[in-house]
Amino acid sequence: MYSKEHLLYLKRKKRKTFWIRFSQIIILVIFLFVWQFLADKKLINTFITSSPKEVISTIFSLHNSGSLGKHIWVTTYETLISFFFGTILGVLIAGIFWYNKFIARVMDPYLTVLNSLPKVALGPIIIIWAGASMKSIIIMALLISIFVMIINVYDGFKSTDTLKINLLKSLKATKWQIFIHAVFRGNFNTIISSLKVCISMSLIGVIMGEFLVSKAGLGYLIMYGSQVFNLNLVMTGILLLCLLAILMYSIVCYIEKKLIKFD
Repeated sequence: MYSKEHLLYLKRKKRKTFWIRFSQIIILVIFLFVWQFLADKKLINTFITSSPKEVISTIFSLHNSGSLGKHIWVTTYETLISFFFGTILGVLIAGIFWYNKFIARVMDPYLTVLNSLPKVALGPIIIIWAGASMKSIIIMALLISIFVMIINVYDGFKSTDTLKINLLKSLKATKWQIFIHAVFRGNFNTIISSLKVCISMSLIGVIMGEFLVSKAGLGYLIMYGSQVFNLNLVMTGILLLCLLAILMYSIVCYIEKKLIKFD
């Protein structure tokens, strides 16, 4: 049984969370209302700003044409693939760097340069090597997300409590055992938290890739809309992209809470 003070604390926390969510929704509603009001009163040029009504109408138009689900799924699929490989490879390479300091020191300047290099500059090369297809988009997203994942996780591995490592060494533990029981498990929360950065970077990379070469996806909708001066389509693509980003981030946060609680 919870104490009276603990129940009161939980009640206050729940109330505070409710008001935070309520305030967030109110801000969004006010923004949409003001946007639509200015459009109705002709105070803004809807040709370049669109309006909530036009965005909703465009969404229904895409749905009726059968292309809405396709564009959302293509971007989602590309993001999930790049996120999966970016996470696996990022943790793996960070582990190799911790395990072998010589490799880490050799690769450190290259890692810094590649992380700082604008990946769009590599776009033409990626397209030539991988072709003008979904493969190029996934590679672009992977290049953007993997270096961030490597750096974040490796920094966590390096900051592992030395007392735990020395304790395991005194017990004749192998380097692999030290890595599993002290380094990896000791930075489990860091790895899980890095997933939120990785999913964001993956989505950014996918959209950048779709801007360069794509025949479907939310990035394609935004780029195509800008090319034909259809701002309704551009705003619709941006809105759908925001909703997709919120959904993916929320799922990762939910998984983070479950895994940390399980750990």
